[in-house]
Amino acid sequence: MFNALVVEKDEESGKTSAAVKEIMVDDLPAGDVTVSVEYSTVNYKDGLCIGPGGGLVRNYPHVPGIDFAGTVEASDDDRYKPGDKVVLTGWRVGEAHWGGYAQKARVKGDWLVPLPDGIDARQAMAVGTAGFTAMLAVMALEDHGLKPGNGPVLVTGAAGGVGSVATAILANLGYEVAGVTGRPESADYLKALGATQIVAREEINETTKRPLEAETWSGCVDAVGGAMLARVLGQMKYGASVSAVGLAGGAGLPATVIPFLLRGVNLLGIDSVMQPYDNRVRAWQRIAFDLPMDKLEAMIRPATLADLPGLGADILKGQVQGRVVVDVNA
Repeated sequence: MFNALVVEKDEESGKTSAAVKEIMVDDLPAGDVTVSVEYSTVNYKDGLCIGPGGGLVRNYPHVPGIDFAGTVEASDDDRYKPGDKVVLTGWRVGEAHWGGYAQKARVKGDWLVPLPDGIDARQAMAVGTAGFTAMLAVMALEDHGLKPGNGPVLVTGAAGGVGSVATAILANLGYEVAGVTGRPESADYLKALGATQIVAREEINETTKRPLEAETWSGCVDAVGGAMLARVLGQMKYGASVSAVGLAGGAGLPATVIPFLLRGVNLLGIDSVMQPYDNRVRAWQRIAFDLPMDKLEAMIRPATLADLPGLGADILKGQVQGRVVVDVNA
């Protein structure tokens, strides 16, 4: 028997409820690697899966948690043996497949990545899907020509999980970082992560009829989407790129094609769920090398399995700053 956060659904009312319960290893779904989970984290998708599901959860009862890190306990996959340290993000684990909000998880070996040297399980979950996505976004910008000295790089939703890690990585790499936030109290937090400029959300969230504005940003990691992304596209420097990683401000894009045609702006879509293995390994190795661990530590908010129902509701309201690290054994 071991502990897990189990979400159940009342078939009559359609309402869901989440509570920590004891389950058995035999209850775990099929897979070829069993992992003794040490830590997990909280992402926006987790908030949906802990709560009403958001259309992500197919069957109940369900164990959420789209990320986890821990130690291989048993393996039918030749690539992994007991004692190996591993990390998992994506592949619809925690949505269609039981996830990391439990002391054990059973998954396909193809979904795992060896934990790189220089980072432990706790730190890996301070990174989680949010930080992994942030690293993919920075890598995409660099692959499209971004270099230190090109000018300031904008990070929208900078106090959130993706934004926090992106800010710290970019600053560590020598970029001038401008962080967008709607919470004035987050300014000191962002400056501690390395942001040199704080942009109030209302300054950049208002739509404008002008398709182009002054060339301001040499790159952008955008976690907001919607009207803010449309506005940012018109402020990018010639040939600059935006990595689109989220839609906190809406899925619509009320923009014109003018920034793409007259300034050669690139809009780069970043997907972390189905990312190929080789690029996953590359990203985790970059994280271990390029993300300052002291800055990562400053983002961490500790939690336990019992805290998750409340945290799931909080993250859906945009009330979680930095990175929550869930000790599933506490």
